[in-house]
Amino acid sequence: MIDIQRIKQRFNIIGVSTGLHRALEVAVQVAHTDLSVLISGESGTGKEVFPQVIHQFSARKHGSYIAVNCGAIPEGTIDSELFGHEKGSFTGATESRKGYFEVADGGTIFLDEVAELPLSTQVRLLRVLETGEFMRVGSSKSQKTNVRVIAATNVNLNHAIQENRFREDLYYRLNTVPISIPPLRERVEDTHLLFRKFAADFAEKYSMPAINLSAEARRMLENYKWPGNIRQLKNVTEQISVIEENRTVSEDTLRLYLPDYTEVKLPALYKGVDERTFSSEREILYKVLFDMKNDMSDLKKLVYDLMQNRSSDFAESDKAVLLQRLYHTVPDTMREFNHGPVGHAVESTSKNKHSVIDTEEFVEESLSLEDKEIEFIKKALEKHKGKRKNAAQELGISERTLYRKLKEHNLE
Repeated sequence: MIDIQRIKQRFNIIGVSTGLHRALEVAVQVAHTDLSVLISGESGTGKEVFPQVIHQFSARKHGSYIAVNCGAIPEGTIDSELFGHEKGSFTGATESRKGYFEVADGGTIFLDEVAELPLSTQVRLLRVLETGEFMRVGSSKSQKTNVRVIAATNVNLNHAIQENRFREDLYYRLNTVPISIPPLRERVEDTHLLFRKFAADFAEKYSMPAINLSAEARRMLENYKWPGNIRQLKNVTEQISVIEENRTVSEDTLRLYLPDYTEVKLPALYKGVDERTFSSEREILYKVLFDMKNDMSDLKKLVYDLMQNRSSDFAESDKAVLLQRLYHTVPDTMREFNHGPVGHAVESTSKNKHSVIDTEEFVEESLSLEDKEIEFIKKALEKHKGKRKNAAQELGISERTLYRKLKEHNLE
């Protein structure tokens, strides 16, 4: 039976959340084996504590424990640091040097930020994991080492593999036993406990009374997202402890140290793998409206250009009438979109030179110019009982033009 409370006291771990307890249980259970462990979690979640737990509960606890920050070592010297080098193997190598894998023989090596390793170093690390062998830089002699490797990263290694920044075979070799550390925003019940612990530590360090939170400030502390996790919480606690004279922290005071705090927790957007997937129904509606608006704008521009290019016999009055009738065919929703706040934010793809009258009428009609001409001619002739002269005047064209159009459309 694993005594989680005793483990937390021994390693000074604060928290009662389920995710934290589960991570500790896995760490202790895997400690007695020599399996590689990959610890994942956001920056500032306290990943560096778990390798120590694994090492101290393993049979290697009397051996060396070496923690290496892979992101802090320059690419040109990382191989030398990990595997050692021979004298004269590169400029400045005035003597031979043992690497971490050689020094930690029989113990545990913790590779923090393992995703920062260069690809060439990843190949060397893979060989150590598979065969326990390595070679110093500048040497052709293979050496053996018996090291337990624990790695940690705040990078999504699956994405790094897809971007060819991390070897897939190394990932599976390291990820024999995965341990996931939950971020602080998923450990709401632990936030105030950590704050009290840090406040007490800084009170002792700076010889001053410990700060405490008002009820409103505590609520704010627990609702905050803490992008920097425990590290950020510790820094904020230290700042308040040193700067503020009032030992009871109010909501207004705490807000000064959390400038990006928002009262309402908004849901995270869903990022689908399909680029056509929208994050909300509103975006889907906007896309449909944008597409409709563009289609109608292009159609109106096309009709206008056609009328501009026609013979001068086609009078301006005919064009105005056609434009007005065409506008009437646009759905009410689209006209509201054009005049609404969203429509004003979108630059129209074409500008109509004619002023038309807005209306709420919706008439589904053919947009063919030929059909409209035939319709108007028939109506004019019916109105004037077949008198072409009067019909031509009504249409705003000459009698000769009307005669030509009657023949053209076989209306005689």
